Amino acid sequence: MKIKELTKAEEQIMQILWQLGEAIVKDIIEKMNEPKPAYNTVSTVVRVLEGKGFIDHKAYGNSHVYFPLITEAQYRKFTFDKMMSNYFSNSYESLVSFIANEKKLGIKELDELTKLIEDLKSKK
Repeated sequence: MKIKELTKAEEQIMQILWQLGEAIVKDIIEKMNEPKPAYNTVSTVVRVLEGKGFIDHKAYGNSHVYFPLITEAQYRKFTFDKMMSNYFSNSYESLVSFIANEKKLGIKELDELTKLIEDLKSKK
């Protein structure tokens, strides 16, 4: 299945489902920040997520328990790959340069990055 980009509302609900593992709409709303959206709003977003193939449900009478079909790691990889392609021309050098300059990394952080790179190189 091809992963699609999520809206802000969809991503918020997915974050909650990844955290809980499974939930009914009421559980999702309880985890949301104030002001909490209406039940029907969350229910609609959940049905959209189900239509996109991100979640599924188990029916227990009139209740539906929703659970993720896409893991957080899968979605993280999708968004990272998209960011790399759209903003950094798939160049890790551009990404690291951006992070180092934009976040104004100090010597300690740069040394930690260098050590991480050296550790990864020695494992290959």
